[in-house]
Amino acid sequence: MEIRLATQSARRTVGVTMRTPGNDFELAAGFLYGEGVIGSREEIAQVSYCVDPGIDTAQRYNIVNVALRADAMPDIAPLERHFHTTSACGVCGKASLDSLRVRSLAPVQPGPEVSAEVLYGLPHTLREAQGVFDQTGGLHAAALFDTDGRLKALREDVGRHNAVDKLVGWALLEGKLPLSRSILMVSGRTSFEILQKSLAAGIPIVCAVSAPSSLAVDLAREFGITLVGFLRDERCNVYSSPGRVLVPAVAR
Repeated sequence: MEIRLATQSARRTVGVTMRTPGNDFELAAGFLYGEGVIGSREEIAQVSYCVDPGIDTAQRYNIVNVALRADAMPDIAPLERHFHTTSACGVCGKASLDSLRVRSLAPVQPGPEVSAEVLYGLPHTLREAQGVFDQTGGLHAAALFDTDGRLKALREDVGRHNAVDKLVGWALLEGKLPLSRSILMVSGRTSFEILQKSLAAGIPIVCAVSAPSSLAVDLAREFGITLVGFLRDERCNVYSSPGRVLVPAVAR
């Protein structure tokens, strides 16, 4: 899918990504928000598919235009690494905590607390809600939960980072940011990029069924995110800010 950014005076292609069709407007909005190109939904005038007469009909639903209210094009230099992206969920060039410091992203707010028992139930709830995975067997998922383990929203995609963008875009367009009382659960592993998107959205707790990258751990520790990995079979590792996870006292 191609993401085009438009202002009153200019239009630019800012990203091309392999994605699973569906929730395309959320994907575009979440991507731009996570990269710091936009800071609120009020900056967006319209999100639409491209219907230019010169575009092949079959491709119109693979091009999303995001029209901004601004007169001039914002700084899109940080997006150069994304001009051609893939569904992979690794470090895509912005592999430096310095880049987040330059953006002046603040650490997430203190709290909330969540019981370990709630965390143990998240993988099952995530898997049960993956409708497209049941049909294909080949998609990842990302889901938002409240601190009681109730599912708030779930998105599926061939790439975990796309699924997270769709969730962040949903929250942005619905006026639900920051997600300071939410838990993010992703299938597979957690990368620096997923933690970056979580930080931008204000998500305090990020969980995954597999391992985090070392850079993801560094980001989580510096910005106060509780990062949980290998969350399965009622076990997990907590790599940062463990105070948010309430563990029952062991009887002696």
